[in-house]
Amino acid sequence: MKRLLFLLTILLSLAFQPGNSAAIPKGALDEMPAVSKVNVPPSVRNITKENTYPNPTQDLPFLQPSELAKQLIVSSGTKIENPELIHMLNESNIAKAPFAFGYRATIYLGHWALNYQSAETSPNWEYQKINTNYFDNRGANGAYKIHYVQEAQKTVRGGLTAKIPASDDVQKMMLLKATEKTNLPLAFETIVGAGTKKDQEYNIPAKRLGYLNAYASAVNEKGKVTYGEVYLILKGNKRAIALKNVTSQGIGAWIPIQDLLSFSFTSSTVPR
Repeated sequence: MKRLLFLLTILLSLAFQPGNSAAIPKGALDEMPAVSKVNVPPSVRNITKENTYPNPTQDLPFLQPSELAKQLIVSSGTKIENPELIHMLNESNIAKAPFAFGYRATIYLGHWALNYQSAETSPNWEYQKINTNYFDNRGANGAYKIHYVQEAQKTVRGGLTAKIPASDDVQKMMLLKATEKTNLPLAFETIVGAGTKKDQEYNIPAKRLGYLNAYASAVNEKGKVTYGEVYLILKGNKRAIALKNVTSQGIGAWIPIQDLLSFSFTSSTVPR
């Protein structure tokens, strides 16, 4: 973080510098990239290959702390999982000085979202309707077959359910936890391109109208985020992190599932 770059240069005897640092019903998914940990209904289909807009894969691997970062995190007495804070600690090195006896320093590193604890992760397979394919077969004597064709490009966005501090950091932690619990391709934004098709056919009986609705799916993630003021404590050659004013707050988020659509087909004798 930029707010830290100049604070640590004041140390006379220490240098702060960059260093080294569940089963799926048969037919529910078509060539799913990974086995989901939630039950996926048969109405949900994978459109990864058919999607005319290639969604970028979310690459948010769990960041492993360095040895120094581990020591500092343990000294805090509180779980620290914020990837940004861990990255900052990983990219730092505090060198021991031979004449640091009696030296003391307390450096304020800022107010951080420290960790996120997941309480509930539940999918909504019909999170947002993105398309309707329609055909009027009331004037025919035989059945008519229709299949899904995306008529216009559709962007589906998720987000936090409330405004909270450090929202970007909280979103990253919630995305990591929800992905770990579901093993689904999650992202806070996903796009279905115009002209995307699925070959599965639906029969509209004679004398009836047919409606094929497509829905984007999403995961509803709920839990608790913990905040605190972070201080770097230097006492001689001892290094530690101290936390003050630690608070917790409940939060929820909707996180769309990339390239998974839920389909619902209905027929009727009158327009809907």
